[in-house]
Amino acid sequence: QNIPQRSFGIDYDSDCFVKDGRPFRYISGSIHYSRVPRYYWRDRLLKMKMAGLDAIQTYVPWNYHEPQLGMYDFSGDKDLEYFLQLANDTGLLVILRAGPYICAEWDMGGLPAWLLEKKSIVLRSSDSDYLAAVEKWMGVLLPKMRPHLYQNGGPIIMVQVENEYGSYFACDYDYLRSLLKLFRQHLGDEVVLFTTDGASQFHLRCGALQGLYATVDFAPGGNVTAAFLAQRGSEPTGPLVNSEFYTGWLDHWGHRHSVVPAQTIAKTLNEILARGANVNLYMFIGGTNFAYWNGANMPYVPQPTSYDYDAPLSEAGDLTEKYFALREVIGMYKQLPEGLIPPTTPKFAYGKVRLQKVGTVVEVLDRLSAAGPVKSTYPLTFVQLKQYFGFVLYRTTLPKNCTEPTQLSSPLNGVHDRAYVSVNGVPQGVLERDKSLMINITGKAGANLDILVENMGRVNFGRYNNDFKGLVSNLTLDQDILAEWEIYPLDIDGAVNHDINGHLDQTKRSFGDPLSYEAPTFYTGRLSIPGGIPDLPQDTYVKFPGWTKGQIWINGFNLGRYWPARGPQLTLFVPRNILVSSVPNNITVLELERSPCST
Repeated sequence: QNIPQRSFGIDYDSDCFVKDGRPFRYISGSIHYSRVPRYYWRDRLLKMKMAGLDAIQTYVPWNYHEPQLGMYDFSGDKDLEYFLQLANDTGLLVILRAGPYICAEWDMGGLPAWLLEKKSIVLRSSDSDYLAAVEKWMGVLLPKMRPHLYQNGGPIIMVQVENEYGSYFACDYDYLRSLLKLFRQHLGDEVVLFTTDGASQFHLRCGALQGLYATVDFAPGGNVTAAFLAQRGSEPTGPLVNSEFYTGWLDHWGHRHSVVPAQTIAKTLNEILARGANVNLYMFIGGTNFAYWNGANMPYVPQPTSYDYDAPLSEAGDLTEKYFALREVIGMYKQLPEGLIPPTTPKFAYGKVRLQKVGTVVEVLDRLSAAGPVKSTYPLTFVQLKQYFGFVLYRTTLPKNCTEPTQLSSPLNGVHDRAYVSVNGVPQGVLERDKSLMINITGKAGANLDILVENMGRVNFGRYNNDFKGLVSNLTLDQDILAEWEIYPLDIDGAVNHDINGHLDQTKRSFGDPLSYEAPTFYTGRLSIPGGIPDLPQDTYVKFPGWTKGQIWINGFNLGRYWPARGPQLTLFVPRNILVSSVPNNITVLELERSPCST
């Protein structure tokens, strides 16, 4: 019989995958290209290959590639096709999780915030506006993926449709059917399409669909037999697959860093492999939520900048004890590749960086909001302003004298997600979603009440995925609704790239008593990489002694959020590719609450 040169499919009689006509079992690991700088893709992929993996699994975040409606970006760090090419060159197969929804602890689970411009939209359903947007996006993405399918000479053996849909309230089979049709239309009939859900009948009830191969995910330490029995409920025959075997777990600001012992994982991995099952280690390397890309869970808790995940390769791509423990288990079931494992990258301590105050957000407002304010009786959301990430300043005037402390509150919990409040430049305190709905303020009638609102990351899991940002309901002062707002969308990233302090005269500052809060303020500094030392720049970490919460940019690259006051993350990973040695590196910090600088 004629077996095509390259083919990948399912043999239901032998309960396995078939690759090029032969039974095949994969051991795979998750790496998200959006969380690792392009500069390091090859290094991380090679370390994965040397651990004995056959394949990698990656998510495609729609909002990363279509940040504004109809504006697509597949360049630089977003060059998905180059990433697939590198995987292929490294000898790794690819399991592509194409969405449209991905969860992934990523902002809004990868769905673009502009979908919320239709306020009543039902995400992840057959809502016609939602489906129209999905069809348009898949019409861009999937044709790019088709040449990379295994049967077309590329590395992609399987494509996942949606993600853990059985955990979502909508349970809309028509939606899954539409996706199935759409994927087949663009990718053809040969490619294996699959779903992933929790390993229980409950999750598979709404997550599985005929025509999509149902796989499950489960953690180490549990009952492997029971978990695969759940999969058998949906797929009586065919390969056993754990699409997310957790090597660690996610973190949240204000909670302890998650750690899962290597031995626990090694033991369960051994049980999975012993029964001939296929497995993907989620994550093999977690990486970093640069800029504003982190997601959040409900009740509202955002995830930090680091997505280390306690994975076998650390956030910085370092080899860990867990890496070698899992490699050893894999080596019991297949021949490990010959050759050297690329070493952990060297790190360098560059010492202290002195920062200088540039000015408060209010003082430099015209640099941050070139178009000026939008006027509105009541507050508008980020989506209504067509600004999807970062910060917006809401300004109104005090309608009366507040010589005595007066209650400013968000009765409907409408601060999404954190608001830094000042009156005529004097800080008053912080309002925070689910945590702080009321503060006392003082000031004279007619004074500017400035409320800087931070989007701390959209909910990425569950029914509250439609996460509007900004002031999403009215604020009250002594029970009276505040109205007549001037709303400034802030393009801080643009301003930082145009060298924010080049435009500013050093602002005059009155020396008062140190306050418990300071107004949100920009600081800049320079870091020179020392000469005469070979191989610099190297990776490093930045630490924030005495700083509270904010955002940091290096040479215009948005490294992410820091919040040592809440933890658990205290240092931010700085990959060497954003540093330069020829000229000093520009560092810009937006500190939102309190800095250690007294001047």
